[in-house]
Amino acid sequence: MNQKNKVIIFLFSIAMVMCFFFLFQGYQYIRLKTADVKIKLQDNLTVEVYHKKKISDFLKSINGTILDDRKIDTSKLGKQNIVFHYKNEDGVKIPYRFQIDVVDTTKPLVWLSDSYFVEKGTEVNLENKILCGDNYDNNPNCSVEGNYNLNKEGNYPLVFKAKDNSGNEVVQSFTLNVYEPKKSEETTKFVPPNYVSFSDVVKKYKTKNTKIGIDVSSWQGDIDFDKLKKAGVEFIIIRVGSYTGDEEKYFVDKKFVQNIKEANKHNIDVGIYFYSYSSSIKEAKEDARWVLDQIKDYEVTLPIAYDWEDWAYFNDYKLSFFGLTSMAEAFLEEIEKNGYDGMLYSSKTYLENIWFPTKYDIWLAHYVDETSYNGNYKFWQLTDKGKVDGINGTVDINIMYQ
Repeated sequence: MNQKNKVIIFLFSIAMVMCFFFLFQGYQYIRLKTADVKIKLQDNLTVEVYHKKKISDFLKSINGTILDDRKIDTSKLGKQNIVFHYKNEDGVKIPYRFQIDVVDTTKPLVWLSDSYFVEKGTEVNLENKILCGDNYDNNPNCSVEGNYNLNKEGNYPLVFKAKDNSGNEVVQSFTLNVYEPKKSEETTKFVPPNYVSFSDVVKKYKTKNTKIGIDVSSWQGDIDFDKLKKAGVEFIIIRVGSYTGDEEKYFVDKKFVQNIKEANKHNIDVGIYFYSYSSSIKEAKEDARWVLDQIKDYEVTLPIAYDWEDWAYFNDYKLSFFGLTSMAEAFLEEIEKNGYDGMLYSSKTYLENIWFPTKYDIWLAHYVDETSYNGNYKFWQLTDKGKVDGINGTVDINIMYQ
């Protein structure tokens, strides 16, 4: 045997020895890790879609410390493999894997009472008109069962059914009341509005931790800011504008520039609200960028509010409640990326039934003396019948909590 062959055989022998050594060490390592794994999982590894969960939420016990107790993405239905690492008592890094099942067991929401009223002769599609939505499904199956005639006065017993893609179903009975419109010569006795004085609101709600203010739009006409200042208005939330679907373009509120210039001149803290008709995250971000462009030359110290409330046509948007909330958050994220604070405007009823919880501040609309809303809120719009010196007509009055 020549010298070259001897060298090859020698090197091959060394390689084989090393392979057996590493295989044995690997076997020992795996056996050690397997023996050291002392993890007990929760009995139920099913989680509701969109519910916030971390890895540790699925563990009963563990003989060590999780290295990355991260949040789990529960935005998609189905089985999901969860892999994580932890260190045991001996400081050994060990991998572990388990599987969860993300499900949707929440029934769709039908915004309907026991009675629904429609004027005789009205052309309306009840399936589209009555708000029918779901937490996850963008387009649940919504239908009305029973016979009725919108051209004939009467009371029709019907059933509204809504079913999502996960099989969750809600069935609600209601009475459709088709009524004859009042004749033109009939008059209704005038009942004066129950106005709320700004000074009375100040007396009742003003503390060292609150400020009392208003929100305005072109609806309030020309405002006398000297009188507002003397009346004690501490902040003002101004509508910057909105979007018109007919012409597919943005428009600036007719009094926006006048109102914000006067508010800045009189050193009244300014917030902004935008009335949105967006139907996607992309459109919501475009809304935010348009708002930012309108306010860049003015002093805005209070939050910019996202105001979406096209509830009468909600079904047409094909949005889940999560999708609606995600859209609002996309707007507010864009706002906050540019150095402003953001907040979500909505009424108590919709906050409790449709909007998902959000990290952003809430501007609550609830027209009562004492709100029963249990969530957190930064601003409270307590009336739309406010009266204050400087404004002809009514105005919304708000409390800001510091």
